[in-house]
Amino acid sequence: MAGEWLTATANTNMFTYEIAPVFILMETVVMEKMREIIGYHGGDSILAPGGSISNLYAFLAARHRMFPDYKQKGLSCIPGQLVMYTSDQCHYSIKSCAAVCGLGVDNCVEVPSDARGRMIPSELERLILERKARGHIPFFVNATAGTTVLGAFDPIEPIADICQKYKLWLHIDAAWGGGLLLSRKYRHPRLSGIERSDSVTWNPHKLMGALLQCSTVHFKQDGLLISCNQMSAEYLFMQDKLYDVQYDTGDKVIQCGRHNDIFKLWLQWRSKGTEGFEKHMDRLMELSEYMVARIKAMPDKFYLILEPEMVNVSFWYVPTRARGLPHGPEREKILGQITPVLKGRMMTAGTLMVGYQPDDVRPNFFRNIISSAAVVEADIDFLLAEMDRLGHDL
Repeated sequence: MAGEWLTATANTNMFTYEIAPVFILMETVVMEKMREIIGYHGGDSILAPGGSISNLYAFLAARHRMFPDYKQKGLSCIPGQLVMYTSDQCHYSIKSCAAVCGLGVDNCVEVPSDARGRMIPSELERLILERKARGHIPFFVNATAGTTVLGAFDPIEPIADICQKYKLWLHIDAAWGGGLLLSRKYRHPRLSGIERSDSVTWNPHKLMGALLQCSTVHFKQDGLLISCNQMSAEYLFMQDKLYDVQYDTGDKVIQCGRHNDIFKLWLQWRSKGTEGFEKHMDRLMELSEYMVARIKAMPDKFYLILEPEMVNVSFWYVPTRARGLPHGPEREKILGQITPVLKGRMMTAGTLMVGYQPDDVRPNFFRNIISSAAVVEADIDFLLAEMDRLGHDL
């Protein structure tokens, strides 16, 4: 919070070193540290206004590496239809890249996921070969590390093998799950192989608890960001300045004005330390494990949908009238119907706010997220007891 206040007080832009020298150096140091944690040696990074734009930067860099003339000549230099791949559980911003950048969402191929929400690598390869047989040009694969609903982690190693085999760019959208890179206990196997990727989105404003907004995108290859996005505006990015102009980060991005999102993260990291962040990540996961254990201890009142890989705990509340029914489609239909009604009662009472949604195979279910360092076990006990108080008669 103090970092955000001081950032607003300084009110500096982030496009040139001369305007924000200390903040530019902070960004350089923190981004180097994050790439080191990912497993990249060298490379480049930038802070972007949210994970959706971070994913867009990865898409643009991937297309630029395969077709460097696109920047100057546009579509005429591409000898066929470009195709990108992502799981059917991905964040919608991946499909937005296809829409915004001219592929069309029909050419953002959704790869089926397994029952736990993880991309099926054999299906990815089948769909790559299917499009290649049609003369299309697969070029980009997005693997999600921490899906929005189920908190699933796509298996990076086998996906990386496929990308290597067919020379495709591998991007990891770890906007949500990237914080677990800081945990020796929970990093593996969820994020095993992330160092084999070409780019990674990682949002400290999610699991790490930085204030909105604070989103980063990291690249294994140095120089791609500047090569892809540079427009060399002579009134900002002169090459004969007093200092090393590589610190003028503004020409690496499609923005001109760029908000200072680094100071609060730098200050937080200095305060907590890497070890403190690790304890924070472990604590969030342990609280989620506690919630799972409490749900399992009350099987008459709650139904756990699956064992979570992350802090997303997906479950149904079971009202009194449904407790004697065998679990199956009819019971799930009832539970799905009462879920939004119970959410309404929570909001009216003003005591709880837990999200819900359906997915491809289930009606509405609750999805509890624990991402605040202030949560304790007593809060989880209250949440479950209050849901029962508000919903038992539904």
